[in-house]
Amino acid sequence: MMQQPGRLIGLGVGPGDPELITLKALRLLRESPVVAYFVAKGKKGNAFGIIEGHLQTEQTLLPLVYPVTTEALPAPLSYEQVIADFYDTAAEHLAMHLDAGRDVAVICEGDPFFYGSYMYLHDRLAERYEAEVVPGVCSMLGGASVLGAPLVYRNQSLSVLSGVLPHDELKRRLADADAAVIMKLGRNFPKVRQVLGELGLDGRALYVERATMANQKIVPLDEVEPMSSPYFSLIIVPGERWQG
Repeated sequence: MMQQPGRLIGLGVGPGDPELITLKALRLLRESPVVAYFVAKGKKGNAFGIIEGHLQTEQTLLPLVYPVTTEALPAPLSYEQVIADFYDTAAEHLAMHLDAGRDVAVICEGDPFFYGSYMYLHDRLAERYEAEVVPGVCSMLGGASVLGAPLVYRNQSLSVLSGVLPHDELKRRLADADAAVIMKLGRNFPKVRQVLGELGLDGRALYVERATMANQKIVPLDEVEPMSSPYFSLIIVPGERWQG
């Protein structure tokens, strides 16, 4: 009799505050014999820190260690190829457990399908195994809540933009937006702040680092040190307030 394969479970565990994990994610986390999590070399990882206190001693932990994060690579290596190979290998590590009949919960900070690393495993494995994804509170919603900034009123539209976009492309999209969230700041912060200034949006824009985490930091946009803006930072340009 063939072994029934395990389930692949993508668990959104929220933006950082350990209490922002859903009841469903917590239940599936505790029920899963294998818990996988992405982590940088030498780090514990934010997502793991959120769920660490809920783990059972009998669960198998499967750290998926990024080969690179933001560092430059020597030629002929490219970040895209190195990271694609990493996801291929990570998927096969998960497949070994799934083939053995063990459910694997992959924890993901924020939401698994909103810039979440889990999605790259999902793309590689969901056609081969039963997969379930549990949504999580994403960072931009955590950011809006701690900033006290309603995002969109009535019929306004929200644009979610990557700070990696070229200057002119970012400016065009922001100019057309009723409200916006700009993510992936880091070294892109000076460019983003310049674009906001050119559009006259710098007075409306709000900045937060590590929203909902213990080391959260809210700083006025013009006081942010350009080269110290971390990856876990974002800028919100709320929609114009509507007096309803």
